[in-house]
Amino acid sequence: MRLRALLETDALGLKLLGGEDELDRTVRGVMTTDLRDPSRYLSGGELVLTGLAWRRDAADSDPFVHLLVQAGVAALAAGEAELGDIPDDLVTACARHRLPLFAVHESVAFATVTEHVVRQVSGERAGDLAAVVDRHRRMMTSGPAGGGPDVVLDLLGSDLDLRAWVLSPAGRLIAGSEVGGPALPAELCARLAAEHLAAARTGRRGPHRITLGPATYSLFPIRSGGRSTQASRDVRETLLSDWLLAVEADASDWPEERLDLLQGVTQLIAVERDRRDAARTVRRRLAQEVLELVQTGAAPAEIAARLRVAAPVLLPGLGSAPHWQVVVARAEWEDADIEAGPIAQSLLEEILVDPLATGPEPSDRIAVAHTGDEAIALVPLPAVSSEHDGSEAGIVADALLESVRAPLSAGLDGDGRVTLGVSAAVHSAEGLRGALEEARHARRVAAARPGRVCAAGHQELASHVLLLPFVPDDVRRAFTARLLDPLRDYDRRHRAELIPTLEAFLDCDGSWTRCATRLHLHVNTLRYRVGRIEQLTSRDLSRLEDKLDFFLALRMS
Repeated sequence: MRLRALLETDALGLKLLGGEDELDRTVRGVMTTDLRDPSRYLSGGELVLTGLAWRRDAADSDPFVHLLVQAGVAALAAGEAELGDIPDDLVTACARHRLPLFAVHESVAFATVTEHVVRQVSGERAGDLAAVVDRHRRMMTSGPAGGGPDVVLDLLGSDLDLRAWVLSPAGRLIAGSEVGGPALPAELCARLAAEHLAAARTGRRGPHRITLGPATYSLFPIRSGGRSTQASRDVRETLLSDWLLAVEADASDWPEERLDLLQGVTQLIAVERDRRDAARTVRRRLAQEVLELVQTGAAPAEIAARLRVAAPVLLPGLGSAPHWQVVVARAEWEDADIEAGPIAQSLLEEILVDPLATGPEPSDRIAVAHTGDEAIALVPLPAVSSEHDGSEAGIVADALLESVRAPLSAGLDGDGRVTLGVSAAVHSAEGLRGALEEARHARRVAAARPGRVCAAGHQELASHVLLLPFVPDDVRRAFTARLLDPLRDYDRRHRAELIPTLEAFLDCDGSWTRCATRLHLHVNTLRYRVGRIEQLTSRDLSRLEDKLDFFLALRMS
């Protein structure tokens, strides 16, 4: 379509601010961005939509317009919602570089302009895309119940005979077409994500082509410039958060029109990604508030009150207060000045979802904040029985690592690292500070290991850091409580004297005869008590490591 046609469409409400002599330019696509340099995402011929968040002062306009002209864009459309009237310096810069400039009225959503352009550009080449766009508009207006990205992919499958999937950077299946074959296996999802991240690190433009077994896949990046309001010149700033579209086809021999169609589909999915990111704002704010209270040493009652507010948002319909886990992540690169906190935040929001779960909705129950270079996740868990049976609940570091190691390692190869630490579950506000410190220390343990992606859990703290003098008292108390509270509870209920038995058994170096004599017990009675201790704590008192853990816990209690 030509730029002139945009002005003739009353529903778009566009106003021409400059470039009347250039209205016969052809529009080949559309991109929404607030990056100060979006040139690496442009291929030429686009209508660029911007909310002007990149503009800090008048001096920013000319460099921005110059980059667009160098990339060969057709025109620039600036929204009035943020600043009102379009700044004169932007009008002047566009006139100097002969770039047509439109004003988008504050009542018109960028999504409306995007869908119109995609439909018009692709309609003459593929009438079925118009159906995709119309269906997507209905999805956008009706909310999550409309189907999300699955709607677009199902129509690609039924109308274009293309099987396609949307994947997270960690290889989680977010959406997928089931037309023409079975669902994509989890192992294949992880492999495709790894190949995409590795290709993206080289700086090559998508789509990336890969052959796995009998099938060939083309991988299209799903980039959403609206998610960033700062300059983003380094691919590593979005590498670990951008989704990708995998299509079971070889796009290397596709005509340009068909490639444009798929690029239009990625733009539609990016709109949905932006909407879901915006929905995370409340959960992020709740996590930030709780984190600030915990770190500033607020009273447990104040933290508990905030948790009561957070619980219904994170676990709607839950009848009782949940338990909580804390996960800490850090992303870092050698010799790179990159703000790591937001990157780790977006990454945690993706990888803390069960890798076998499909769709974006499971991530709606995870609250992640960031402070400095760290991201901190507050993960709600359904309340568990108060009986201590030693079973593992919630997120386990090893399982989390196994699900994301391969794809993320490909994206970090060369100079990047991601390290993760996981706390034990806590059931009260009093335990959150200890859980936070525990997760941080676990992350430091992971950072000491080789590898691009490493994780450690609370179980490893006993043998790795508790002997170090700088470990905070909160972590010591958390460790002691986890080992000894099940025994204290049992003693209180049954008057079984398991704690004195444990102390005597360790003091006698594990000698059954000496310990039974000291306690005036039959050896069989002693064996029964020790067996009960092992059952309640899931430890083995014949192992040196477990004996040492009990010894330290008793000395610190």
